[in-house]
Amino acid sequence: MDAALARARQSGKRVLLVMGANWCSDSRALAGWLATDRFAELIERKYELVFVNIGMPKSGDGHNLGIARRFGLPELPGLPNVLVLTSEGVLVNPTTATTWRNAESRTDDAIYEELATLADLRT
Repeated sequence: MDAALARARQSGKRVLLVMGANWCSDSRALAGWLATDRFAELIERKYELVFVNIGMPKSGDGHNLGIARRFGLPELPGLPNVLVLTSEGVLVNPTTATTWRNAESRTDDAIYEELATLADLRT
């Protein structure tokens, strides 16, 4: 995280922190969208992308949960979670960061629009 924040400070980008797990269909769907050419271009221009495995927090097998707490989210109610951070580590989307549990059913246009808006949102 610290390396991504340092790169963001140098480049003027934001950090796109995706906290999920490879067993989660919504996490896999979101990762798939982010790997497409359309999203890769947006991420290249606007973000430093970081994926963090959080395991299975509800079953007591959570990993890396301190990262979410570091940025002001005491709990992660589901997977995935998408945190957009300024280069200073300020969470830009505190009300929507934990609302991505339906990522698999979102359209690519909806995801793209939200990430594009968050990239340019003034804090």
